[in-house]
Amino acid sequence: MRQSKVAQNIAAPAANVPVQKETVFGAAFDLLVQSQQGIAKLRELILSLAFRGRLLPQEPGDESALVLLSRVRAEKESLIDAGVISREKSLEPIADEEIAYSLPAGWIWVRLPQIYFPLSLGKKTLLSSAIKDKGSIPVVDQGQRHVAGYTDEVELMLNIPGPVVIFGDHTTQVKYIDFDFAPGAEGVKVLRPVLQNEKYFFWQLKAFRLESRGYARHFKALNSKLFALAPLAEQARIVDRIEELMRICDALEARGQLQDEQHERLVATLFDTLASSESAEALSENWRRIATHFDLLFDRPESIDVLERVILQLAVRGLLVAQDATDAPARDLLQEIQSRRGKFGTAVSNHDQATRREDLPFKLPNGWEAVSLLDVCAVGGGATPSKGNPRFWDGSIPWVSPKDMKVDVINDSQDHVSSKAINETRLPLISANSLLVVVRGMILAHSFPVAVAAREVTINQDMKSFTPYLVELLEFLSLALKGFKPEILSLVARSTHGTCKLESGRLFSFMFGLPPLAEQRRIVARVDELRRLCVALRERLSESRGMQSRLADGLIGAVS
Repeated sequence: MRQSKVAQNIAAPAANVPVQKETVFGAAFDLLVQSQQGIAKLRELILSLAFRGRLLPQEPGDESALVLLSRVRAEKESLIDAGVISREKSLEPIADEEIAYSLPAGWIWVRLPQIYFPLSLGKKTLLSSAIKDKGSIPVVDQGQRHVAGYTDEVELMLNIPGPVVIFGDHTTQVKYIDFDFAPGAEGVKVLRPVLQNEKYFFWQLKAFRLESRGYARHFKALNSKLFALAPLAEQARIVDRIEELMRICDALEARGQLQDEQHERLVATLFDTLASSESAEALSENWRRIATHFDLLFDRPESIDVLERVILQLAVRGLLVAQDATDAPARDLLQEIQSRRGKFGTAVSNHDQATRREDLPFKLPNGWEAVSLLDVCAVGGGATPSKGNPRFWDGSIPWVSPKDMKVDVINDSQDHVSSKAINETRLPLISANSLLVVVRGMILAHSFPVAVAAREVTINQDMKSFTPYLVELLEFLSLALKGFKPEILSLVARSTHGTCKLESGRLFSFMFGLPPLAEQRRIVARVDELRRLCVALRERLSESRGMQSRLADGLIGAVS
């Protein structure tokens, strides 16, 4: 297997690195890069090797770090005498148990505060709300962006004596800054290394692992770290090698992103073809094309998500199971529904069935009928009882709102109402075995949440309920609403201020195919079976990625 340039560069033997470790790394480089978060782990490995002195051979003629440290101390004393910095507290000697690993000859361990001084910001900080998109002075804060924005407040500009490193006290972000700037709000620590290669100082701080404390302070934890001080000449060589390898990592990352985009387009094209199959024969042919490249296509969770959506789309078009001529046709179901509709008080649609079938974008299989939700379900709505009456909200009846619609089956909700709310307001009680859907909210910009109520519930005004006249239709109708998600979302209207709404008239008139009851059961069973296979695929993929990740971690440990 041909190694990439970064593998060859890292694998260049240093004077104090056992050759067999480098051979292990070179042989398994592809495993590391292709594992989950592989490039991030590769960057971590580069820094780990760098500050163990293993990226490059040492040069015997370099001035030792011990001599460098004595010059650093003298320089800091000079700055103290000049009133530039204050004298720091005495630091404890480094104990043997603090040292994690041995350093190369000529290197020494130091406590981090020994080799830098912090720049005082005084009142030179700018609130986030005051940062502009344009201005004459760049603003640097503790956020992820290198430059947070700009300001024109000249009095806030910090004139730095040379390159500095920014540390985010709350965020642990580390940035190399070599220009004058206005500091952002609190949490910005500005560190000026003394007689060091500033980028060596920067990269080693990037390599530190600090335990996250959320938005609490981290500066004390940073200052407790030991710093691997290399000879000054070697620091420059290490920085050159790090930056060379990081550029290669950038290229690998960009290539990976391009491959991901190409993979996404390939999956979308193939599955669009599969979903648009107009017959069982066409579906079989299109599936054969996909099956040939199964391992290539299903090597990431997103592909399995697409497969699951296509399964639903095929199911509700009658292409997932074979039709059986002995099944009682769906028109028998409609006749039975018509006999039961009286108690629901809903008029029967009088659209001509032949016209309906012609209006559908796909051909209905034999025995199917074109229906709307109003043909097969009673419709319900919701409301919000007054929040000013606490007795409306002290009950145990679920009050379902869009925030609860993240599951397929609703057994409970975050909010509950009382019987008093139902008796004294316009809030109706919705029976169990009803379909619940969201008809208003920003979620309709990309999703159409559908769930089955497993018990009596109420809903808010952003939702609708559909109670099948025949409970036997429930499972297929749930699949139908999910399988026709793209078509239903195309009916969503947006207001001028961006709110999404699915108008009742559009949803109620949406037509879809209703299969014979026996075929519905076969479709539901087949979808359940294929969904279980999708779950198994995800688990297998997760196990594979987990193994890759563990092997990659083991590889890093073996090399470093």
